[in-house]
Amino acid sequence: MTFDSINPATDERVASFPETRPDEMEAALARATRAAGAWRMQSARERGALLHKVGAVLRGGRDRYADIITLEVGKPVTEARAEIEKCAWACDYYAEHGERLLGDEPAGIAEADARVAFLPLGVILAIMPWNFPFWQVFRFATAALIAGNAALLKHAANVPQCALAIAGVFHEAGAPEGLFQTLLVRAPAVAALIDDARIHAVTLTGSEAAGRAVAAAAGRALKKTVLELGGSDAFIVLADADLDRAAEAAVASRYQNAGQSCIAAKRLILVESVAEPFLERLTRRVKALKVGDPRDPEVLMGPLARRDLRQTLHEQVSDALSRGATARLGCQIPDGPGNYYPPSILDHVRAGMRAYGEELFGPVATVLRARDSEHALALANDNRYGLGASLWTGDARRGAAMARRLESGSSFVNAVVKSDPRLPFGGVKASGYGRELGLYGAREFTNIKTLWVAP
Repeated sequence: MTFDSINPATDERVASFPETRPDEMEAALARATRAAGAWRMQSARERGALLHKVGAVLRGGRDRYADIITLEVGKPVTEARAEIEKCAWACDYYAEHGERLLGDEPAGIAEADARVAFLPLGVILAIMPWNFPFWQVFRFATAALIAGNAALLKHAANVPQCALAIAGVFHEAGAPEGLFQTLLVRAPAVAALIDDARIHAVTLTGSEAAGRAVAAAAGRALKKTVLELGGSDAFIVLADADLDRAAEAAVASRYQNAGQSCIAAKRLILVESVAEPFLERLTRRVKALKVGDPRDPEVLMGPLARRDLRQTLHEQVSDALSRGATARLGCQIPDGPGNYYPPSILDHVRAGMRAYGEELFGPVATVLRARDSEHALALANDNRYGLGASLWTGDARRGAAMARRLESGSSFVNAVVKSDPRLPFGGVKASGYGRELGLYGAREFTNIKTLWVAP
């Protein structure tokens, strides 16, 4: 069985790669175990030196790696280049701050030298998605590696070229053999990998269903997991918001990567008094988005990554329309090749519609109307997911107070939700648990160990 690389803009199969054989998987596990044993003995500064080299390789090959992302995912090439730059930033961040983030913490106990140390776990299995095929991997790997772990990557089946290219980045940077490896395996092989004693923890970014399956398998094996799952982020616009600024941000947040982002502004929750003027501004800007060949630097939105994703999205939209929602813009599958779906606005979404409670993973903004700010907060929290949320208001202090009441892993006031190497990233409720990035991401895959030395 092969892993096929299919161009979503044309439906053309451009390459195929063989599945990792059982003997190759066994050899990879053995290499990872050896690498982890040696790598844990390196200092954070020595590990950081490798990450600096990895970042340099990424920047040196930026256009080549971006072209692979665009080919396999359909992401506009300008966005793909920015993704590579962000990966390099994460490499440099942990290289520069690893010693501080992972240094021992004195406990301040008088009768002994008591401290907390953050020591590596071993080999971490990473199960990663296709939508940000480089960033999602480096978001995990930079923190795991600076902490002294080794990594095995099981990437999404539709991005084999990205998966192999990432392993190539580490090889070109001079990483020790086995420290970072890619396995081209399918979902049924994951349970056996998790159960293998040489795997010490698991991280997954993906669907809620995949998260439940991985968590169950890891639970049986008593292994730690970090899960970053779906999101249906609220984008709240209060009556005193700067509508032009908010509309500009909503376009950037909702339609980046054709809406295929876990932290996209999926639910626009508008206080009724400003709903129409905001939507007029939003509609005008969305109509101006250039959709087309993602290789064209002028194109702002390409196709969805797979045909089945487009079909699921349209079924969610159609359900809402049949139950009283209105198509303010788009909401129709276009003719022609590729997995294109127009940038759309679905208005008057209410409880009982699939679009109200489900994650819409594509370029459709759902609009919910709120009576006032309290109703807006209630609508935002009336969702199974809790990854991110943003709130727009002219009163920053009021916004900060309201942001604390949003049930999400992050809340941004007068800014779009984003991941940043300096800050922890993750969710609550059905969006998963655990954190990537920042201080807490650096320590997720460590043994938080008490050391007590009496005089």
